[in-house]
Amino acid sequence: MSDPNSPDFEPKSFNQQVIDEFRANAGKVGGMFEGAAMVLITTTGAKSGRRITNPLVYLPDGDRVVLIASNGGNDKHPAWYHNLRANPDLTVEIGTERYEAKAEVVSGAERDELYARMVEIMPGFAEYQAKTSRVIPVFAVYRSAA
Repeated sequence: MSDPNSPDFEPKSFNQQVIDEFRANAGKVGGMFEGAAMVLITTTGAKSGRRITNPLVYLPDGDRVVLIASNGGNDKHPAWYHNLRANPDLTVEIGTERYEAKAEVVSGAERDELYARMVEIMPGFAEYQAKTSRVIPVFAVYRSAA
């Protein structure tokens, strides 16, 4: 797997490697994501209308999945954030399970509590918030009714 800190890092090919490994190993990936709770989300591009899959670390929270739009602490939101704001319907893959879902932005005290829980699990998320002046968005993802 390529190193995200390398100057010749290609995010699209890196993401595709993670996606391929996830699907080949029932949701498990190694490297920097070893042991992390991983999810694949497939969103509809806000501008392109294309279906786009992204691998993310997530926070399990009862019957919902919590996603953090950290973008590694960059000052811009990740593309998938804009996709979910434009169209909150998405496909979720956890392990070998795949289902349709709807995302909504979480704000205020609930957002802060969920972000703090993610930091407890993965301290790198504290560094992401420290690197940027933006408030990193948090999404709650709910399974769609069948």
